[in-house]
Amino acid sequence: MVLKDPYNRTVTNLRISLTQRCNLRCIYCHAEGEVNPKEEMSVEDIAELMRVGVQFGIRSIKFTGGEPLLRRDLVDIIRSVPPGVESSLTTNGILLAGMAAELKEAGLARVNVSLDTLRPDRYRQITGRDCLADVLEGIDAAIEVGLTPVKLNMVLLDGINEDELDDFMAFVRSKRDVILQVIELMEFNECKFHGDVDGVEQDLNDRAKRVVTRRMHHRKKYCLDGAEVEVVRPLHNTEFCAYCNRLRVTSDGKLKPCLLRSDNLIDIRGKHGKELEDAFREAVGRRKPFFV
Repeated sequence: MVLKDPYNRTVTNLRISLTQRCNLRCIYCHAEGEVNPKEEMSVEDIAELMRVGVQFGIRSIKFTGGEPLLRRDLVDIIRSVPPGVESSLTTNGILLAGMAAELKEAGLARVNVSLDTLRPDRYRQITGRDCLADVLEGIDAAIEVGLTPVKLNMVLLDGINEDELDDFMAFVRSKRDVILQVIELMEFNECKFHGDVDGVEQDLNDRAKRVVTRRMHHRKKYCLDGAEVEVVRPLHNTEFCAYCNRLRVTSDGKLKPCLLRSDNLIDIRGKHGKELEDAFREAVGRRKPFFV
């Protein structure tokens, strides 16, 4: 049974936050809107949630955090993804080099790597740690084992990394199966480094040899001499919001109908069977475009 929300939007993508623990302290982190998370969900609870999601039409699952690779049972979680469902993961990449092969063997399809700068001093400024070399090693490992395409998530930060766009495109061209995603800073954590996304997108549009509008996300992909760049605008892409197909799950076991809201969550801790199915239906029924 495929579920649709009151705005006739079909839910096909499940985003599961596995933990709010992280080994970085990024200046803009919004923790996917989680407030004071409690105990993390178990492998068994995550597996049952995914099974319920699949029976309601979920076709792809993305694991997020915090930093998912800090979960010691991550490989078991990946292995519990139902057959025929594509699974991907967002990571800061610090631990990726040592885990890429095992994650691929467990069934993970691809990874997104959060990387806002290619300069060590700026990396330290943004994240609080000197780990850029580890991240770059993790990207290479992901490419090598086939966790591709690797998508680099670059949050545009005013006065910090806006001048690195060409450097990132050169980096993407130097690798195979790598796509750059330039991401608009969200309105969380009182971070004031909002970059000029409009200016970046106009520049990309002027320089691109080909522009493709992605059907699922309703955002543009710019093709520039071997580099693919997407601009992700959670705050100013009302079309993306109108066609959103995602349902989120917090690390402590709550269904979250919208990333930008935290007042309509449904607690699924301790729920199983029909009770969990009903909670899933209720969460989809509470979905509403943020920009209406």
